[in-house]
Amino acid sequence: MTPDRTSGDLPELLRRYVRQETVDPLRSLGRFLGLGIAGSIMMGVGVILLGVGALRFLQDWSVLDDSWSWAPYLVVAVAFVVIAVLAGRRISTGSSSGEGAER
Repeated sequence: MTPDRTSGDLPELLRRYVRQETVDPLRSLGRFLGLGIAGSIMMGVGVILLGVGALRFLQDWSVLDDSWSWAPYLVVAVAFVVIAVLAGRRISTGSSSGEGAER
């Protein structure tokens, strides 16, 4: 008869199972969150830089001098609000409709 090796393999089997079911998914989740946060920061910085560029462009436009000097600030502020509303709608629509849940 062969010796029963299952008792010696059980701790190793449990270690591999725990790693497979906990550590690896957490590592994948950490990578996903890290890249998502980095992407969000980059997109936020990009939108702000585009807004500052648009503000500078509108301020240099000679039509908006003197009594219309407030208009570039209003235009850029409205553009930021529109971008925020569109992003908010996209986020709420994507999460409530179950988009991507079937992948």
